[in-house]
Amino acid sequence: MSVSKSKLGLHLPTDPRWVNLAEMDLEEILTDHAYCEQKAATSCITIIQKFPDYDDVVRELAPVVSEEWSHFRLVLKELDKRGMTLGRQRRDDYVNALMNFCKKDGSRNDALVERLLVFALIEARSAERFRLLSLEISDDNLKEFYRGFMLAEAEHYKMFLRLAKKHGGEEKVSARWQEYLQEEVKILASIETRGDRMH
Repeated sequence: MSVSKSKLGLHLPTDPRWVNLAEMDLEEILTDHAYCEQKAATSCITIIQKFPDYDDVVRELAPVVSEEWSHFRLVLKELDKRGMTLGRQRRDDYVNALMNFCKKDGSRNDALVERLLVFALIEARSAERFRLLSLEISDDNLKEFYRGFMLAEAEHYKMFLRLAKKHGGEEKVSARWQEYLQEEVKILASIETRGDRMH
């Protein structure tokens, strides 16, 4: 099973040279990847805490918390295997910019939908970058390593988008999703392509 760029629906592909930058210092990209997984688990916990009355959301996100945390541990294991150490967490300008794009003046339900859309986009972009690594990185072990992450993130992307449409309405959320995709193009254009960042 593979994940094509078209299935992810992103408007701007990652510059293929990003993989070359990433493998110049694997300790840095693995460190950033580890923290991305940790933050993904934390973000799901936050949604559960803020929206406990959305039973379907709680039930679907609960196992994702465990999965993302297991991903964090897998990346730690990969660092250990290579004699590398986990560095410090770094600022994620990409995620911060997406969060700033969230509408803040709507209902509580609107706030949930906005969060779900942000997380859907982060997971889609992560899947796209993991796909690149699974295809282009020179280390064969890491190719297989990232293929597994690609498949998981693609499933999370679909889940978040499906939940957003369920609670926000198919037509309304589809239109808002296109706005997010267009905004992401601007965000990526404004951020330097760096090999020590997953996003």
